[in-house]
Amino acid sequence: MRIVVVSAGLSSPSSTRLLADRLTTATLEHVDAETEVIELRELATEIAQHFVTGFPPARLAAALDAVAAADGLIAVTPVFAGSYSGLFKSFFDLIDKDSLTGKPVLLGATGGTARHSLVTEHALRPLFTYLRALVLPTAVYAASEDWGEEGLAQRIARAGAELARFTTPAAVPGRGPAPDVDTAAAIAPRSLTGAITSVDPADGFVTVPFEQRLAALRVP
Repeated sequence: MRIVVVSAGLSSPSSTRLLADRLTTATLEHVDAETEVIELRELATEIAQHFVTGFPPARLAAALDAVAAADGLIAVTPVFAGSYSGLFKSFFDLIDKDSLTGKPVLLGATGGTARHSLVTEHALRPLFTYLRALVLPTAVYAASEDWGEEGLAQRIARAGAELARFTTPAAVPGRGPAPDVDTAAAIAPRSLTGAITSVDPADGFVTVPFEQRLAALRVP
């Protein structure tokens, strides 16, 4: 299994890369996977050349191929003018239109103020939905004041567990091991369609009827 991390930070060190690294660490706590980090600032010239010539230089071609072949993707951008950076958008403009279809994608963004916290929803999520990626429920935004706060750490842990779940093949009864119950319990128990689920170690994820859930909440 291979997870590719795309970081669009422009400085070194950068808070964008720091968030990308923490999301990666949180994911690897639940799944055994190889990781590859793509620093877009190192490919800025190649990305511009591709737009002009129509052909990707070798390093950029390798990065695009890595994203296409990944089992899961972590994509993190700084916020510029209320949206993702131009470098971030330019890179994903070069991705083949079918490369991300069905691929689990964990979104992250960094900015100087909490006022940009919805950038993951109004900018990043629509972009990757258009590319037909499987965008995970939890996206992580980190403002300057969030670093060191418990809330950010909790969001990172939840997002990493979600990516681990959706990059792990679902178990088929009689054909393979059941999903990691600890991983499933670490996130909201919902299926890809949003249905509430419960975890059976023998059979994997089983949909629980809504009426049964309501009945369990009734006062005796």
